[in-house]
Amino acid sequence: MRVPGTRRRSRLVLTGLAATLLAVSTAPTATAKPRPADPLRQQVEAILGTGVVGVSAEVTSPHTRDSARAGTARRGTAGPMPHNGRFRIGSATKTFTAAVVLQLVGEGRMSLDDTVEQWLPGVVRGNGNDGRRVTVRQLLQHTSGIPDVLPEIPALNSADGYRAERLRTYSPEESVRSAMRHPPTFPAGSGWSYSNTNYLLAAMIVHGVTGRSWAQEVTDRIIRPLGLKDTSAPGTSPTVPGPHAHSYAAFRTGTGIDVTVLNPSMAVGSGSLISTTRDLSRFYAALLGGRLLAPAQLDEMTATVPAPELGIPGVRYGLGLGELPLPCGGSYFGHPGELLGYHSWGGVTADGTRTAVAYVTSDGGQGTQQAMSTLVGEELCRTRP
Repeated sequence: MRVPGTRRRSRLVLTGLAATLLAVSTAPTATAKPRPADPLRQQVEAILGTGVVGVSAEVTSPHTRDSARAGTARRGTAGPMPHNGRFRIGSATKTFTAAVVLQLVGEGRMSLDDTVEQWLPGVVRGNGNDGRRVTVRQLLQHTSGIPDVLPEIPALNSADGYRAERLRTYSPEESVRSAMRHPPTFPAGSGWSYSNTNYLLAAMIVHGVTGRSWAQEVTDRIIRPLGLKDTSAPGTSPTVPGPHAHSYAAFRTGTGIDVTVLNPSMAVGSGSLISTTRDLSRFYAALLGGRLLAPAQLDEMTATVPAPELGIPGVRYGLGLGELPLPCGGSYFGHPGELLGYHSWGGVTADGTRTAVAYVTSDGGQGTQQAMSTLVGEELCRTRP
């Protein structure tokens, strides 16, 4: 649900080792050549070295798919990270939500210039907040000034809060009311500030436009059509289905606790989806490849503004999608994500042909996010033609 975090791209093929051993055994007089270093494996090991419990990554290009894993699926055990394991993707959910909204815009059922008040009368009110002055575009771009609900969610902010409220169910309306206790960060349209409340409101607007829940719309418009069989909107279910590694959160205490069980209802539209590196790769490739949005709506999504609050040099933000510099020049699109111990970073080239997605299962230490960002950037550069 929080933003700073970056992810995306990796995957490992081990058959080359067997081939090398066979060649050596059948040609004893030949000089054995050292096996070339695997850049993806090295990047994954570098992330593990920052103190996380487990890490997994996948990289795709038009004719290849590569993945790598390191660490364990559960702290204190020897079990490896699951192949294509599921995890809470956190704020990468926002890109799915923005895509649904933009599809509705493309169908003529709503406009990016509609105000929040038009679809949610009286919801954004109080302490200077005014839905009549906030547009849908500003929600998706984080230029609304609406305060973030995150500090109001005990389960996400302390170990005691997690233990007490990890199974609590929130409605989007309840969460937005909590955010309205605070004044806006700035007048709508006059600044940039990351706020999960924006996407709770976007999910509520999807319901208002369609008469169906956000979960139904994201499933029927994106998850099913793309065949993302390991991606789901869990609703109030507190478990991660299928193969998965446990997640651990330090809550700024330095001692991580197992936080795998969580009712993610406080993050509807903003951070609740569960997915895998493979499914996220497919989603990003389809999105930037023009399979989900018409050109006009994709242009809206990828028109970006500076997002200095994220603390990443050169980062910009569109509609539910970040634009980040590549170390080899140019830029890529993607979105970091975090929800209690699961941190991810994913990226895709502007033409949708190359992706990189990585995630870790604990808060790690200094350098974890930078190492994930480095993996995505370097892998996207490495797989360029």
